[in-house]
Amino acid sequence: MQSTLTRRDVLALTAAVAAGHALPALAQPSKTLKLIVPFPAGGTADILPRLLADKVRAAYPAGVIVDNRSGAGGNIGAELVARSDPDGTTLLVSPPGPIAINHHLYKSLSFDPTKWVPVTVIATVPNVLNVRKEFPAKTVQEFIAYVKANPGKVSYASQGNGSTSHLTAAMFMQLTGTEMIHVPYKGTAPALVDLVGGQVDVFFDNIASSATFHNGGKTRILAVADEKRSPLLPQVPTFEESKVPGMVAVTFFSMVAPPGTPKEAVDYAYKAFSGALQDPDVQRKFAEQGATPAGWSPDKSGQFIRKESDKWGRVIKTAKVMVE
Repeated sequence: MQSTLTRRDVLALTAAVAAGHALPALAQPSKTLKLIVPFPAGGTADILPRLLADKVRAAYPAGVIVDNRSGAGGNIGAELVARSDPDGTTLLVSPPGPIAINHHLYKSLSFDPTKWVPVTVIATVPNVLNVRKEFPAKTVQEFIAYVKANPGKVSYASQGNGSTSHLTAAMFMQLTGTEMIHVPYKGTAPALVDLVGGQVDVFFDNIASSATFHNGGKTRILAVADEKRSPLLPQVPTFEESKVPGMVAVTFFSMVAPPGTPKEAVDYAYKAFSGALQDPDVQRKFAEQGATPAGWSPDKSGQFIRKESDKWGRVIKTAKVMVE
């Protein structure tokens, strides 16, 4: 029996060819795609999905919207997605909190992060060791020596209790046998303000927000917590190069679907967004955010998320971090 392609199918195929990857034409969604970002507008978590949304509109003719539903460490937006229809048109795009970390931090959640259906990891952004301008140490080893000589006197800022910056500092202290005082803030901006002003000594921030202050001479980044140097700050060594092996802490931004989402819907979204991540304009704009595009398959993304969850779970348990 001969099948007939509708005008919509032809348009979908044309868009797929133009994007350089084949989308399953007959699976094209008829509903608006909602990308739920569980954090406020303006930060890296919001900027990256908005850049991608502009590039996948041909694959979602009913439209693409980015909806910020912030609060409770990302749990409010995550709960909304977890309760959405599992048809591939409501996706969570988020840093690791509600995807891989929060179930280790909170006594109870209204959703089960282990049940997410991975679509792709869109990007990774390394964390950095950023110190106030006048801090006496100039290298990581000098920093470790200073902290050990002044136990409990060096203060480190974080984006909040249980945040990536808090856990990265906890990992650093566990690996180096150091002890610092935690000063939690409500987000990156106020933490950076006090680091620049000298009210706190250290901030394990993501490279995107700290690089500007480092380049402007207002703070100093001593090391990058990634396996290789960042193109954004190629002169700054990694922790491995600074003789702190195992100190790898990246903020990853992943896309997941509600529990029970069928493979066909997941594959459609994966192909649309992995294709968009190959766009030179997207790659350039991601690089401006210090983000390395990923676009991994659902299987690879799931393996990576589980590995990161296990790693941070161990850090949280050792540091005895808990959020009410």
